[in-house]
Amino acid sequence: MPSELYDPALRDSQYQGNIAKYLVDPHDANACFNFCGGMMFQLSLTQKLRDHLSRVGEGNGQQPMVFDASKPQMSKIPSYSKNAAADNVNIFHGREVRKVANAAGGMGFALQLSHTEDDPEGWTAAEVKGYDGWGHDSQRTWRQADRLRKEGFETFQSKYGAEAFALHHRFYLHFDKKNRLWLSAEDGCEGTPAQV
Repeated sequence: MPSELYDPALRDSQYQGNIAKYLVDPHDANACFNFCGGMMFQLSLTQKLRDHLSRVGEGNGQQPMVFDASKPQMSKIPSYSKNAAADNVNIFHGREVRKVANAAGGMGFALQLSHTEDDPEGWTAAEVKGYDGWGHDSQRTWRQADRLRKEGFETFQSKYGAEAFALHHRFYLHFDKKNRLWLSAEDGCEGTPAQV
């Protein structure tokens, strides 16, 4: 993993606030985020979100927001509410995917971020309707590949593997007091880019 993806000083020098490009590059590099204290999750953007962020990175659209260290939970960001809304700027739709075939990091985990509008790999209508991501994972609905296929994500199994399953989350970005960037789920689980 290139050092500018996990070293804050090198990141700032290389990207100069271009967070969209910063999100595309670790996806392209199969980079991992150290989530929940040692669980390595490969960052996986849907094609639609990657294309969108690439355009933003070239100056066409609004850059993703990275909140400051005073916003360590999603519930602290302005205009927070408990719903399924996301805008590809302040809040992203995503999934925690387990048992991923050949995931970088060696643990079989991926964090998928998707576009909120008409993304064939994004949240299904059932996921939007039933979203309750502020609650604990153990009380929420984990979806197996067959269920996701039936609900509309037809390529989930071919993308992540026959055994993969997922839990959908809303995510946002924030810095900490050491200027590290964190990708955080609404329930508080979060990760920072890690050298693997």
